[in-house]
Amino acid sequence: MARNRGGVSTVFGPTLLVLLLAFCEARIHKLSLKNESRFVIHLNTFGFYANGTLDVNLLSLRLPNKRVDYIKNPVGFSLSKSRVNGVLSYTAEETATCPLTLTKPTNDEPLILFIFDVDKLRVHVKSYGDQDSLLTARMKPTETPATTETGGARRRREEDVAAKGKEEVNEEVKKEEVKKEEVKKEVKEEVKEEVKEEEEEEKDADLTAIQLGKMKEVNLDLQKTNDSYSFRFRMTIGSLAEGLYNLNFHYCNNLKPGVDLQYSLKVDVTERNPGGYLSAAEITLPRLYISMAAVFFTAALVWVYTLMKHRYSVFKIHWLMAALAFTKAISLVFHSINYHFINTEGHPIEGWAVMYYITHLLKGALLFITLALIGTGWAFVKYILSDKEKKIFMIVIPLQVLANVAYIIIESTEEGTSEYALWKEVLFLVDLICCGAILFPVVWSIRHLQEASSTDGKAAMNLEKLKLFRHYYVMIVCYIYFTRIIAILLKVTVPFQWQWCYEFLVEVSTLVFFVLTGYKFRPASNNPYLQLPLDEEDVEMDEVVTESGALEGVSKVKKTSNGRERQRESTL
Repeated sequence: MARNRGGVSTVFGPTLLVLLLAFCEARIHKLSLKNESRFVIHLNTFGFYANGTLDVNLLSLRLPNKRVDYIKNPVGFSLSKSRVNGVLSYTAEETATCPLTLTKPTNDEPLILFIFDVDKLRVHVKSYGDQDSLLTARMKPTETPATTETGGARRRREEDVAAKGKEEVNEEVKKEEVKKEEVKKEVKEEVKEEVKEEEEEEKDADLTAIQLGKMKEVNLDLQKTNDSYSFRFRMTIGSLAEGLYNLNFHYCNNLKPGVDLQYSLKVDVTERNPGGYLSAAEITLPRLYISMAAVFFTAALVWVYTLMKHRYSVFKIHWLMAALAFTKAISLVFHSINYHFINTEGHPIEGWAVMYYITHLLKGALLFITLALIGTGWAFVKYILSDKEKKIFMIVIPLQVLANVAYIIIESTEEGTSEYALWKEVLFLVDLICCGAILFPVVWSIRHLQEASSTDGKAAMNLEKLKLFRHYYVMIVCYIYFTRIIAILLKVTVPFQWQWCYEFLVEVSTLVFFVLTGYKFRPASNNPYLQLPLDEEDVEMDEVVTESGALEGVSKVKKTSNGRERQRESTL
C-alpha cells in the first residue's frame, strides 16, 4: 500500500510541475494582482552585496474610484533593511501603524519610502538611516537639480554628436560619388540601428542619479495613463547599505477597521548581485548542493557494497534504504543545476527544474516510507503490518503528497500572491504532522518489545532489539529537532550572507541521520541486534543436549527457512 501511494505522487507531481513552472520567474519577478484588498503586500526579500541593483517597474496601479485622502492614508512602496534576527527595522508595531506615515526613524538602518501623490502626479521619496545607495529615477521636471545631468540632456547631446557625424558622412558621399549607393545602404542601416537604440533608450530618458546619503527627500515623476499610474526606479546598493532588504507595497487606507477597498497592481521586480541573480545567502548553495550530492552518492555506494558483501542477510528494506540514498544524491545534483541557471539567467530552465522537483517528490516519499517501515520493525522484527500501522501509512503518504504540492507551489509562485502565505503555512503544518506520525510506529514497536521481553523465553534478544528501537526513536527526534527547529533559529540569527548555513545544517543532519540509521540496521549477519531469535523448542533441546555427559561436545545444526544453516556450539 505504501508503494502504491508513493506512485500517486510520482504521477501527479510532473503534471503539476509543468502547469506551475510556467508562472515561475525566480529572481526576475512579475506580479499581477487584481481586486486586491490587503493593506500590505510583501513583494520580496533579497540579500544585496555592494553594487547590487534593484529594479522596480510599476507597470500599472489602478486605485478605487471612491474618493480617498491619500495624504493621511498614503499608498506606495517601502524598501527596508532587516536586522540580523529577521525583524523589520522601520517600526515596532507594523499592524497598527502604516510605515509610509513615519516622520522619524526608529534607528539608523536604511529605509526608503516611495509615497504616491496622485493629485500632483509625483512620488515623494523619503530616505532614512545611514546609507550610500544610489537612486536612479525620472525626476519631476520642475524639481530636477541643476547640477545633475538628466537623461534627456544626455540624449540631446548625443543627438548633436550624431548629427555632426551624419554631416561628415554626407560630405564624404559628395566627394565619393562612385560609392554613393553603398554609402546610402550604410546610412539606412545606421538609421535603423539608431531607431532601435532610441526605442531602447526611451525607457531611460530623463533618468537622474541621486545619492541618498546626501539628499533625504526628493520628488519623482508619476505618470498617468487613463486610470492607471506607473513609475520606475533603480536602486544601486552602496557598501555601507549592503544587507537583507524587504520590498513591500502599502495601501494604508485598508488598515482602518471595516475598510476593504480593492485595487489592482502590476509590477516587475529584478534583483541582482555582482556576478548573478542569486541573493547573498544563496550564492554558496550551488557548490554546497553538488558537494553534498557527492557525499551522499559515496555513502550510497558504501551501503550497496555492504549489502552485496552480506547479501544472504539482506532484507528488501535494505535496498529501499539504498534507493533513498541514491535519490537524495540525484535530487541534490538537480537542485545545484537549478540554482546555477537561476544565478546566470535570472530564472530556472524548465527542464532542469522539472527534474529537480520529480526527484524531490521521490525523495520525500521514499524518506517517510522508509522511516515508517523501520519504525514498525517490518522485516527486522515481523513481516506483517498491523491494522493501526497500515493506517499510519494511509495518513502519512497522502500528507506527503500534499506537502510536496505545497512546496512546489511555494517555489513556483511570487511572494506577493495571497496563495503564497497560505501554502507556506500548509507546508509547515503538514510537515510537522508527518514528522510526528512516523514516531508512533517506533513507540508501538518499543511497547511490543517491552511486553515480549517479559512474557516469552527470549528476553535477552528482545532487550537488545528494545535498546535498538529506543536509540532509533532518539535519532528521529534529534533529526526533526535539528532540521525543523535549530536550523530555523540559525537562519534568523546569523548575518544575511551566512544564512546558507541553514541549508548546510539541514544537509549535514540528514547525512548523519542516514549514516547512523544504516549502521544501526545493517544486515543481520553483521549486526548482533538483528540476528534471528531461536525458537523456544530449540532452546529446550539445547538444554537437554548440553546436560547429557554422553553427548559432550556434540553440536546441533538447524536449517532455517531460507535454506541457510546456523550452527551453535554446545558448551557445558
